[in-house]
Amino acid sequence: MNVRPMHPKRLAASLCAAGLLLAAGAAQAADPIGRAGIQAQYEQDVAACKSGSTGQERTACMREAGAARQEANRQHLSDGTAEQHRQNMLNRCNRLPAASRQDCITQMTSPTQVRGSVQGGGVLRETVIQVPAAGMPPPPPAPGMAPAPGTAPAPGMAPAPGMAPPPPAPMRQ
Repeated sequence: MNVRPMHPKRLAASLCAAGLLLAAGAAQAADPIGRAGIQAQYEQDVAACKSGSTGQERTACMREAGAARQEANRQHLSDGTAEQHRQNMLNRCNRLPAASRQDCITQMTSPTQVRGSVQGGGVLRETVIQVPAAGMPPPPPAPGMAPAPGTAPAPGMAPAPGMAPPPPAPMRQ
């Protein structure tokens, strides 16, 4: 058998190439953000868009699937914590007019019956809000929230603009 000795530079280059191939394989296996999983989720989303099972217009669905994949690759896509969901709810309610804030918070935090589906044309959410009997003081507002609509402002405080009662109508004689 004829065996030629390998030149040291060629041996070093071969070992280097083999090391790079092993390192690339290890990097692929230890994908920190799971690109394979992200791509698989994207493909599932696209298939759902194409089948029409999402209840969305096809172009909007495809755009949402692409945006979700892009945010997942940036590691900006998450389900959030319970505290983040609560803060999001409060931020949304605080953007409403003062008269609607407390009702918004009640609807977001109280037990709700949900019927219907988006795909079926709409979701009906039913929240029961008990109103205190006449003569009973209203419950205090939730911490950090505006007082309930129809309650008097604190002493020394003027009502918010647009919230003052209208002036009495002039009387005819």
